[in-house]
Amino acid sequence: MQVKQTKSKRRRGVVLTPTGLQRLQEAILSWEMARNNSDRLTLQELSTHTNISTKTLSRLWSLSKGVDQKTLKLCFSAFNLKLNEDDYTVSSGDDDSVILEFLQKNPYTQKENFAQSSTDKIENLWPYPDGPVALDSPLYIERPPIEELVYREITRPGCVIRIRSPRQMGKSSLVLRILAFAQNQGYRTVNVNCYQIDDSCLNDLNKLLRSICWQIAQQLELDPNLDEIWDEEVGYKLVCSFYLQKYIFKQSDSPIVMVLSDVDRFFEYPHIAQEFFALLRSWCEEARQNKTWQKLRLVVVYSTEQSISLEINRSPFNIGLPIRLSEFTQTQVEELARRYELDWNPGQESAHLMSLVGGHPALIQLALFHLVSDITLEELIEEAMVNGGIYRHHLWRHWLKLQGYPHLIRIYAELVKTKQGLVIDPMDAYKLESLGLICFDGDRILPRCKLYHAYFKKQLAALF
Repeated sequence: MQVKQTKSKRRRGVVLTPTGLQRLQEAILSWEMARNNSDRLTLQELSTHTNISTKTLSRLWSLSKGVDQKTLKLCFSAFNLKLNEDDYTVSSGDDDSVILEFLQKNPYTQKENFAQSSTDKIENLWPYPDGPVALDSPLYIERPPIEELVYREITRPGCVIRIRSPRQMGKSSLVLRILAFAQNQGYRTVNVNCYQIDDSCLNDLNKLLRSICWQIAQQLELDPNLDEIWDEEVGYKLVCSFYLQKYIFKQSDSPIVMVLSDVDRFFEYPHIAQEFFALLRSWCEEARQNKTWQKLRLVVVYSTEQSISLEINRSPFNIGLPIRLSEFTQTQVEELARRYELDWNPGQESAHLMSLVGGHPALIQLALFHLVSDITLEELIEEAMVNGGIYRHHLWRHWLKLQGYPHLIRIYAELVKTKQGLVIDPMDAYKLESLGLICFDGDRILPRCKLYHAYFKKQLAALF
């Protein structure tokens, strides 16, 4: 009898407490922002990073199945955390209600929870909105005149399009459609993701340009042939231009649309950024007088969060057609709700949701996904105002980013205290707008939406 009891206790293991879960999630979020381009780690990527099996991690995220204390300590240490006594408790099997709320908020179990639910018939119709909207998805909402402008511009020889906005405004979804339109026109396409370039290349212009040229050749299904053509003695920028003009362009009878995605990564390397963007400007100038260079149609895409480290008058790339993605209008929000098959009354539910998050595309998409799955609009708004609700992960990212700018924290603290908005230095307003934290009302600024106002008022109250 005593032996049985001993074995039972040992098998229970430990589970995360709400405090431990929050600490671990915040540490993972910090790591994702610093090391993973702010992209959420998959369960398999977490397994690789922590050296813990996916099966054990699933038990850990369940918050009800015990794991070994050493495993929990290993998971914490992988994200530079020390495991404290209040981070875990012995699994008893009958205290799940205490952490049910945190289970629903856990970003690594949300998809599994929805898939396991048997009460909602519609839940599996739509993918979780954590990336670009697929080309064949009915959930893409056009924002006139943006699409028409970029499609028309891409047909112009030697054109340049600059797409810039804060994260999660729909840049990647628009890029997918630009590439699809170009392919339908018979153009060849290249999409260079700058976050796929090794860190070592960002301190060496020669390596960077060779890496980009190799990607261009590979995506056009050409033999890169770099070693035979690349003559470093004439200069890295010059040989790169020569490679494109004399080797790449000569093997294509069609225009080539080249998308450079996430070039904001270069902003962290000012010397490389200066050289690289100067090279892009030289290509644009060549296209005005050289028909060979007119084959190139260039699309440069970047998030504005990183650009706040640059002076306004030192913009790295300010030529071509500028595209800044706008928020959804109320009509567009209602159209998206209709596509999610929600039975909304005109001007009612959409107004309630937009009073919380404005027309922010990613926040609207996330809300509609949950509204057809597991929550009412009233519950969604109430939970969001109390603790961030379904937007907790999004808000944490903004909070961590803002903490990198102490001067802006003080200004934003004043902003959330006043009901009338503030008039502030234009440079500070530019930086806060680049972070996606404010909107304008004439010459005064306001928190971007009610959700941001409520969340940051609580967060900043503890500091000031």
